[in-house]
Amino acid sequence: MKLTWYGHSAFRIEVGAAKILIDPFLSNNPSWKRGWAEPAEGVTHVLLTHGHNDHFGDALAILKKTDAMLVANFEICNYLAGQGANGDKVNPGLHGGTVDCCGFTTAFVNALHSSSFGMKDGQNVYLGNPTGFVLHFPDDKTLYHMGDTDIFGDMALIQELHQPDIGIVPIGDRLTMGGAVAAVACRRYFNFEIAIPCHYGSFPIIDQTADKFVAGMEGSRTKALVPEIGKAFELCEDKPDINQCIPGAGLSCFTSIRP
Repeated sequence: MKLTWYGHSAFRIEVGAAKILIDPFLSNNPSWKRGWAEPAEGVTHVLLTHGHNDHFGDALAILKKTDAMLVANFEICNYLAGQGANGDKVNPGLHGGTVDCCGFTTAFVNALHSSSFGMKDGQNVYLGNPTGFVLHFPDDKTLYHMGDTDIFGDMALIQELHQPDIGIVPIGDRLTMGGAVAAVACRRYFNFEIAIPCHYGSFPIIDQTADKFVAGMEGSRTKALVPEIGKAFELCEDKPDINQCIPGAGLSCFTSIRP
């Protein structure tokens, strides 16, 4: 599994033939500022946790260019198909459902947030309920992207049902849980090998660093991995000690992991 963080909540995940973009907020992302062409190269799937502009991002342009499969809630799939995305390549789901994505499955789980798309005239388009995604790969680690959320007690059920190895966790406060609360969520409800913070540092109104989260994870069995923006890193499935992963060509392998 190879991951790249593009700032905010935008990630590229590569496992086998699957090249997945989650929440591709790229062109207007203050942390990235390099457009969507490079992150979207060869992409096979676009996953959207909810409809807010800072997650929806460049999804429509990417879908039109790449003809990738769209995985999102029912309302987002319908909306984007109506805007010109290929209606034969939408794969909708809702809370409690799991969809086959041709090579992996995506389970839709709860997230405490909202979901709408802000139009230029100030109107908001309703885009269903927000979700988190649990990605199950047949021969690799299970990854949970929480989307935007606060802590909630039923995270314990997500752990029980899906047993994710990797957590992508929003920590920026104000619009999601903050770093200290996110660390409580990881430690209390999950048995992650690795927790990757996101949704910080991009806008002035949210926290600018992952320091609170990293501090909250100190002493945990879960390692807090704070990646560099735009630099790919690999999670090595065949090595039980993740600190022994060998970097691939041009990759950063756990250079940002903190205990």
